[in-house]
Order: sequence, then C-alpha cells, then structure tokens
Amino acid sequence: MKLTTAQALIKFLNQQYMERDGREQKLFKGIFTVFGHGNVLGMGQALEEDSGDLEVYQGRNEQGMAHAATAFAKQKHHGQLIACTTSVGPGSANMVTAAATATANNIPLLLLTGDTFATRQPDPVLQQIEQPYNLGISTNDAFKAVSKYWDRINRPEQLMSAMINAIRVLTNQGDAGAVTIALPQDVQGEAYDFPDSFFKKRVYTINRIKPTDQALNEAIELFKIKKKPLIICGGGVRYSEAASILREFSETFHIPFAETQAGKSAIESTHPLNLGGIGVTGNAAANTIAKTADLVIGIGTRFTDFTTASKHLFQSEDVDFITINKSEFHAGKMDAIQVIADAKTALEALAEELKDYKSSYEDEIKEAKEAWQSELIRLSETNYKAANFKPEVAGHMDDTLAEYEEVFGSSLTQTEVIGLINNTIDDDAIVVGSSGSLPGDLQRMWVSKTPNTYHMEYGYSCMGYEISGALGAKMAAPDQEVYAFVGDGSYLMLHSELITSIQEKKKINVLLFDNAGFGCINNLQMGNGMGSFGTEFRMRDHETNQLTGPIMHIDYAQSAAGYGVKTYTARTMEQLLNALEDAKKQTVSTLIDIKVLPKTMTDGYGAWWHVGIAEVSKKESIQAAFTEKEEQLKKARQY
Repeated sequence: MKLTTAQALIKFLNQQYMERDGREQKLFKGIFTVFGHGNVLGMGQALEEDSGDLEVYQGRNEQGMAHAATAFAKQKHHGQLIACTTSVGPGSANMVTAAATATANNIPLLLLTGDTFATRQPDPVLQQIEQPYNLGISTNDAFKAVSKYWDRINRPEQLMSAMINAIRVLTNQGDAGAVTIALPQDVQGEAYDFPDSFFKKRVYTINRIKPTDQALNEAIELFKIKKKPLIICGGGVRYSEAASILREFSETFHIPFAETQAGKSAIESTHPLNLGGIGVTGNAAANTIAKTADLVIGIGTRFTDFTTASKHLFQSEDVDFITINKSEFHAGKMDAIQVIADAKTALEALAEELKDYKSSYEDEIKEAKEAWQSELIRLSETNYKAANFKPEVAGHMDDTLAEYEEVFGSSLTQTEVIGLINNTIDDDAIVVGSSGSLPGDLQRMWVSKTPNTYHMEYGYSCMGYEISGALGAKMAAPDQEVYAFVGDGSYLMLHSELITSIQEKKKINVLLFDNAGFGCINNLQMGNGMGSFGTEFRMRDHETNQLTGPIMHIDYAQSAAGYGVKTYTARTMEQLLNALEDAKKQTVSTLIDIKVLPKTMTDGYGAWWHVGIAEVSKKESIQAAFTEKEEQLKKARQY
C-alpha cells in the first residue's frame, strides 16, 4: 500500500489495541497537536486526510499537551494513550520536560517530534540547531536522556521496525515511559509501498506475570520469621488494578499498609489498616509504624527518597525488604528479595502459601490512626485569628504574617482550606497535583473516599503539570469532577491547557493557592539555615537592589476570566465554601483564587530528607544545619 510515512504512521496507530483481563479497546484515543513547518504538511496532512478513529486535539503549549497525555494514560492505568505531535526546534524542545515527567513516573507517552531535513538540502532550515562536530544532531537528540525508546526515521521503511519497538515499550507495564520518534519533515511526506501486514490489527495483552517458585519461597521464608511487616502500596497496585487483592491480603494477615503518592486512593483512606501517606510527605501514623517494622513489602513502588525518607525511615535493626514489581530494575532496590511479578498474581500466590500467618500487631495500628485523626482535625481547624495560633512552619514570617494579611485581605490558613475542600467536593471527584507544598499537604491530609481519585505526579514533581494533568484526567474520566490543586508559582509557569479545556468542553476546576511565592522552597531554605532569598514574590528594593520590597498582589481570577473561565476569589472560609458549591453547578471550567497565608502548610511528622547543604558557610545557622545533616546521614542506609 503506497502511503507517505506520516499517512502510514496514522494508519498504524489506528490498528493498535490493548487487552486487559478480557477487555479490549483501542490503544490510542487521539493525538494532541501543535502544528508548525516541521509537521503540518506531513503529520498534519495525514490527519486531515484520514485520521481514522483518532480524535485530534489542539494543544496550546507543547509541554502542557504532553502533560495532559501523560495524565490521561495515568488515569487510565496505562490502558489507553494519547500521542503528541510537534514541529521542529522549540516545539519539540518544549516537550523534553514532559518526556522526563512521563519517564520518571513510568507512564507511557508517545511523542512524534518534527525534525530537520534528512536530505540536509536546505540546511540550516528554520529553527535548526547546527553543531559543527556532527551535522546529524538536532533538538530531538535532547530526548535521548529522558526517553525509554528513541528513534529517528530517515527513510520511510524504517517506520515499521521503529513503531513496532515503540509500541513494545509503551505497553511494557514494568518499564514504560516516554517514547520519542523523530520525524524529519521531508521524510514525513515521502511515499513507500508499505506491506499490508504492517497495518494488521495488533492486540497487546497486559500479561499478569507470575512469580518464580524460588522468589516466592524466599519471600515466604522471610515472612515466617517477621512479626511486624508493613506494606508500601505504590502506583503499581493501581496500574495493575490489584487493590481488591491487596485489601484482602492485608485483612487476612493483619498487615498495615502505607501509601506512596502514586499508590494513594487504591483503597479508601478510612480502611482500618490504611496508615496513609508515608515518608517525607507522609503522616505520623505511617512513619511511626515504619520505624519499627521488621519487614517492608514494597508493591509497585520505586522507593524514591521521599518514600524512604532518604533511606532513613526504617530504623529497626532487623528490618528486611521484599519487593513486588514487574520491573527488574525497581525490584532490585533496598537489597530486597525480588518478586518480579504482577502485583495481583504475586499477592495471590503469597496468600496461598502464607496460610495461617498473622502479624503480631496489637493496638499499635489503631492507636497510630487515632492519633493522626486528632492531628488531622487540628490541622483542618487551624485559625489565624485564634489566640493560640502558631504557623505550622517556622521562619521569618512568624512576625510578618500581618503584612500578608494586609496585602491579601485574607487570613486563611492552607490546612483549614484543604480540610474544607475535602469535606465539600464530591466523594468521587479526582484531585490532581504535582509540585510545591500541596503534594505534602494532600498526601498527609487528603481523605480519599473513592478509589482512584487521587492523581499526584510526584516522580518528577513537575511545576506546570497540575492544570494540564487535570485536563488529561478529565478526558480519561469525563463523568467525574476534576480539581487541580496548584500553587501560584506553578500556575504562572504553565496553565495554557486551561484554554484547551474550554475548547473541548472538558470542565476542570482550578484551586489556586496564592501565598505570593515559592512557599515550599522558602521553607526548605529557611529550615536549613538560610534566610528568605529569591522565593517570595516581592518587588525589588532599589535601595538594596534586592527582591525584598513589598509583596506582589496578583489577581489570578481576573486573568483567567479573560479566557472564559468562571472565576471566584476566596479570602474567607464562607467565600470559599460558596465558590466550591457554585463551581459544582457550572458547565465551564472554573478557577478559585484562594489567598492563603504562608507558613501554614503541613510540616514534619518524623521523616528526614537528605538535601545538599553547604559544608562551609559564614552563617552559624547553616553550619548547624550541615552538622545535623551529617548526624542524620549516619542513621541512613548508604546505598
């Protein structure tokens, strides 16, 4: 069949299917586009002429649309994807960050990037980077470091092996990530007589890999000598749809489980054995139990530094690890016994062999959960006007909160706002986040009442994911309300797909927490001996030439209203409640500009985080922070 490279690619994508547990659907729902000279006459022509069943979406920012595609795949548990096509040069470069985000989180993402001419005849073509030492390099080579598979199609017939390998990686549940196919613009339009076999229907089955007998026996033998096991529920539990078997396993053997950011909401937060978020952004219940656990079973987790508190959290001298993961790479962490298998089949096999095993926990789990519930109530009721008010995070703002109150006209605390939102929005609403202080607050405070409604990108913690991610989640779950939790700093970095949500009539709700700065990083610098430097949104003081002048006041509601978004501003709890209730009634995307006081986010709860601190400094506070870091590092695993 004689087709251009681009036409053959679109025809091929239409013939890819995914099957999981007997359910079959098209692998690709659609394709996001931002057209330029490097793809409009190739990929664009092919899509205009015959896009098949692919829905074509118009992105506003290449990074944003790729984040939306990542969020779609995440919310679909990798079962369905949206591809992205861009032009050469800056269009492609804009997606490098999104590619890294997908790869860090092991989320499948197909990027079809325009490239310079394979013939090199017009070199340097518009937007081309020239490297004198290698004329074959283009912007798209930057994707090699952040892609799980990378290829460049310099001849039409190369498309066949490239795409078959691309789909191999995209459907690999254990090692998925971004796949970049660089498409020189002249090759996109070149024709070739493709064999019909290339366009046959291909069905990719998500196989439930079973553990080997050896791995299973090693895990069972370790279980038998352990009294206080703890399960870490990672994203793999959700992607393998293993929540029901995890619930049964946990109840049968009386083993508590804690949640990573990706694993949260696999099982509702109120389950008696669900300790909630673990690690640096975890809560006191999970972190308390973790410190005395003698066996940690990581299911579908990458054991990031936030989950393990930089390998400092698990303090029992007798602690050992078991990993259940489809990825050999991730299963090999923490010197664990490696059960390389699907989460569901592995838990079923373990349950069959454990039989009468029971943990030795008595009242510890209940007491830890009750203590955290009391703290959760306190956080939700924290009021700046109360006589005993104290900021959750220490810092220079303890004495200057009045300045913020005056500028904002608000005295809202971040924790009371989150508590109200949690109690007001629908139980099946999906909450999306990624960066700043909000992921920590939500992992600790958010009570998930319905499975698969907590959508946090925290593998890369990419500022700008939140609103794009909310759009992707809404596209994946059109019948559920979706709320993007975003700080003012992240909103300013990227919110362009808010316009796409209007265009596509995919209503999302933006909860914008405005604390006039990069509050999370302000906490980090001040908590380690620095002053406030370059993290607050202040005017320049021209006497000192520093950014220490008056606090900036930005009306985010007014700016978003110009896009056609229904907007609100909340400076009181009553205004916030009214806005939340009214936003439910809207059919168009909404934005609530919530003015919150700095230093009122959650903090602490028994986990340490290893960050780079200056070994030499003139400030005693930094010297003390370095000494403390060295002491804590002695208690952590060295690799």
